[in-house]
Amino acid sequence: METEKLSSKSKMLIAVAALGYFVDVYDLILFSVVRNPSLKSLGLSGSELLSEGLNLMNVQMGGMLLGGILWGVYGDKKGRKSVLFGSILLYSVANALNGFVTDLNTYWVLRFIAGIGLAGELGAGITLVNETLPASKRGIGTLIIAGVGAAGAVFAPIVAGLNPDPEWWRTCYFIGGGMGLALLLLRLGTFESSMYQGMHVDVPKGNFFQLFTSWPTFKKYLYCILMGLPIWYIIGILVFSAPEITQLIGIQGSVSGGDAIMYCYIGLSVGDFVSGALSQWFKSRNKVVLMYLLLAWALTLYFLYVATDVSQVFANTLITALGFFGGYWAVFLTASSEQFGTNIRMTVTTTVPNFVRGALIPISLLFKFLIPSLGLIDAAAWVGVLCFSLALFAISQLKDTFGKSLDFVE
Repeated sequence: METEKLSSKSKMLIAVAALGYFVDVYDLILFSVVRNPSLKSLGLSGSELLSEGLNLMNVQMGGMLLGGILWGVYGDKKGRKSVLFGSILLYSVANALNGFVTDLNTYWVLRFIAGIGLAGELGAGITLVNETLPASKRGIGTLIIAGVGAAGAVFAPIVAGLNPDPEWWRTCYFIGGGMGLALLLLRLGTFESSMYQGMHVDVPKGNFFQLFTSWPTFKKYLYCILMGLPIWYIIGILVFSAPEITQLIGIQGSVSGGDAIMYCYIGLSVGDFVSGALSQWFKSRNKVVLMYLLLAWALTLYFLYVATDVSQVFANTLITALGFFGGYWAVFLTASSEQFGTNIRMTVTTTVPNFVRGALIPISLLFKFLIPSLGLIDAAAWVGVLCFSLALFAISQLKDTFGKSLDFVE
């Protein structure tokens, strides 16, 4: 198995999926980067920047939650390739239109539509690659997609920092939309999964509710979602609130939201490459996820309670390290995709990461609820306890799927 080679078509598919996820992540993270300048441009100030910023993030994540179901079901019923085209077209147009907003309500609507479009990109790419590559090479394909994609979040703050103009955030949205529309041309050479095409016509496809009809199936699906919660806890709570958290713990110098996101995603990108490589080395998905979870939780506690009165450089290093050990996205998605049959694999692979992202809604609401009574630091810590505990329990319940044949149906 280890001597199996990748065809040129497979390599092209990986490249196109990786570039698509790069644009996807750029557009997904861009709001977090331009949160303050865009909201200030719309007339908000002070505590409204964090409060309304979290609300807009939740609207975007709500769109992704809905989009994950819609694109997943569509991909299982009509094919994976169609989702690659439809999702990128929707979120590219929506993100370009974000550059024209002049009021908060329009911003809400466009972030929701963009979220729906963003939801389909990763699931379609991962599913196509997993069903096309040899079993021993699946981890390599997904680590490239996730690693290159995470770099899109590094590119976002770089673009945002190119011009000090307070209205530059609008151009940043135009750039994201333009990149997505340009990528449509590269997708003309992609091909449909032969495993999907060879599935018997009588097999029910894309039945989302099939995931809830039996307790063992539902448990497996739920555990896949819970396994990924700490990734978006790190991104959506620790990093999104980094300017406020680092001020409270006494960092010497301010840590901006854009810098925090950039350093976190540098860590995530490298972490995805390393976790994928370790998964190939150990021939295990679960061992790598477990290792990353334990180290990420230790670093979270260190960041919140130990790293007081340190330099800005050290704080950025800690944020990078948090990103690194939150960088098990590639392994987590591969493991989730491998758990289910071809007839609902796209549904699972698309909905699981978007339910993880959508889980940021109750996570952030809990975080905001706890802040008045516990304070920002303790609230972040207790929310972390919940997310990491659920993930550790979930990974203990899932079977390791490394090298598993995917040619089966539910």
